[in-house]
Amino acid sequence: MGIVKAVVGDAVVTFLWVLCVSTLGPTTVKVMSHLPPEAQVPTAQLGVSFVILATLLFTFTALCEAVGGASFNPTALAAFYAAGLGNDGLFSMALRFPAQAAGAVGGALAIMELMPEEYKHMLGGPSLKVDLHTGALAEGVLTFVITLAVLWAVVKGPRNSLLKILIISTSTLALVIAGGAYTGPSMNPANAFGWAYVNNQHNTWEQFYVYWICPFVGAVLAALVFRVLFPTPSATKKVKKA
Repeated sequence: MGIVKAVVGDAVVTFLWVLCVSTLGPTTVKVMSHLPPEAQVPTAQLGVSFVILATLLFTFTALCEAVGGASFNPTALAAFYAAGLGNDGLFSMALRFPAQAAGAVGGALAIMELMPEEYKHMLGGPSLKVDLHTGALAEGVLTFVITLAVLWAVVKGPRNSLLKILIISTSTLALVIAGGAYTGPSMNPANAFGWAYVNNQHNTWEQFYVYWICPFVGAVLAALVFRVLFPTPSATKKVKKA
């Protein structure tokens, strides 16, 4: 994938991802409103959210592959690089990260314009609900867990693409629920930056510390742990030769 194509692909896909994933809450509420009263229980709400999220992940996985390996999450690029699985280098990532951030800003601005007024209060992106260091630790741990789950699902998980998406969707939804009382959560620096820009909080220490630095640390640590648990054939050969 050429660097220009990668940068453009990342910007477009991240724009569409933020635009679409921001509708998860409103769409869940809308679907629930059409269910009979006896079916409007928390379990059903979780089920609806899961189906929507799985559909989005399946669609965007196919879209990313169709455009040659685009990505909408900077930590994914960093993790695959650290795990020795990606095709990116430091230079290409230095260009792709800003493209993803710019795409996220565009997606957040677009959904704010397109979302019906009655649902706009459900938009806003991740926000810190605890003290700074607790939030930073939470975001780092959450990103570590989801990155490890994604690496396992993609590299060592089932061959069936649908099963891979189901594993990633389940992990994501569980972590979103777990991190809701801490940081939102985000587990995606570009998405967090897009909403921070809309709220004029993109140039704060909180934004970089909680939603950029710690997620990257968590993702890279997960990649290193993955390499230890599941060494690649090339790494195994190097050990044997030594």
